[in-house]
Amino acid sequence: MKLCKFSEPDYRSVVDALVNRSNMDLFTQDETVRKILNDVKEKGDEAVLQLTHQFDRHKIPLEKIRVTPEEIQAAYKEVTQEELDALREAAKRIRLFHERQKQDSWAYEEEGVTLGQMVRPLEVAGIYVPGGKASYPSSVLMNAIPAKVAGVERVVMCSPFPDGKTRPHVLVAADLAGVTEIYKVGGAQAVAAMAFGTDTIPRVDKIVGPGNIFVALAKRLVFGIVDIDMIAGPSEILIVADHSANPAYVAADLLSQAEHDEDAVPILVASDADLAEDVRKELEQQVKVLSKKAIAEVSLDKNCYLLVTESLQDAVDMANKIAPEHLELSVENPEEWVKKVQNAGAVFLGHYTPEAMGDYLAGPNHVLPTSGTARFSSPLGVYDFIKRTSLISYSREALQNCGKTVTLLAEMEDLGAHANSVKLRLEEPRKKS
Repeated sequence: MKLCKFSEPDYRSVVDALVNRSNMDLFTQDETVRKILNDVKEKGDEAVLQLTHQFDRHKIPLEKIRVTPEEIQAAYKEVTQEELDALREAAKRIRLFHERQKQDSWAYEEEGVTLGQMVRPLEVAGIYVPGGKASYPSSVLMNAIPAKVAGVERVVMCSPFPDGKTRPHVLVAADLAGVTEIYKVGGAQAVAAMAFGTDTIPRVDKIVGPGNIFVALAKRLVFGIVDIDMIAGPSEILIVADHSANPAYVAADLLSQAEHDEDAVPILVASDADLAEDVRKELEQQVKVLSKKAIAEVSLDKNCYLLVTESLQDAVDMANKIAPEHLELSVENPEEWVKKVQNAGAVFLGHYTPEAMGDYLAGPNHVLPTSGTARFSSPLGVYDFIKRTSLISYSREALQNCGKTVTLLAEMEDLGAHANSVKLRLEEPRKKS
């Protein structure tokens, strides 16, 4: 980790590097992923099975590629009642929050003109769920529930089954969230199957969900064939803290991101130099007892920054420039300081709102923009699973009132057929022969 104060000569260069960070090179595996996409597009299920065997060490016959109801019921038997209750509670809270994001169609009329917007859900949504060490039932809930709240009838989930196995909690979460079908396919081949469709796996309208570099690159390459949510980079947290912060809490929250993977980015921006030093000491102690110590230590060594600013206002200004995925305001009067926040995926206010609450139970979505993209993008939500269609209706009288203006605008652009389509309607109706 690096502790850097505003008075030090390399302070500005450190901040600039964080503002311009991009930890995922989406071009290093470009040709590999393109080949996978093309193979699946051309060969369909045959390529999916071959690639699943190659990358997931899972040789599976086509008739067993879809998870059966019996497998889901068996998964329920492998989770404890306490775990099931926790998943149900999380699902309930996530659903309640996202219900508030629903949008309705609307229209208004004036002087013979009716204008409006139809809101319709997507027909088929695809959800990618990572497998192995990054297999999270919470991500299943966060990706699937907004789709179902939006009204999507068919929610297709793809997830790798390394060596033929997955965590039972993932299957239970999918069932609770309303996923309609699950396929034992991961990686770029899963993205390709959902984007192009195969005889077994349906083509979807949109693919959401996190994944490794192969999945991220595949999503980028199929965008336009289907829609996607975002290109997710490594997890990150930025904590703005003042003298009132508890260094043990701050360190624990930084580590909650560091344990995700070696490329995770934990950042403290403090207006108090003593606090920053105390957090550094806490990090060194707390990391020693983590079950994922090895991962967290690499993240701390590579990407952890403890920055000391001249004032709390400077700290918030820096947070806006960095535009983090998760922003914690570990300060006095966080309700006042949040008014100054412009760029963040999610904001956590006060000393008793750890980022983990947002990951699991609070209700807002934990699929958030990373790598500075919070400057222009938003958390996953119901609005990601709907489409809007404009409605336009003119009476003959209304067209007469503004038709000349339309023809003039069309003629400005040398589009005579556009102008003529209006002029014909402005003339007296022709008699049918």
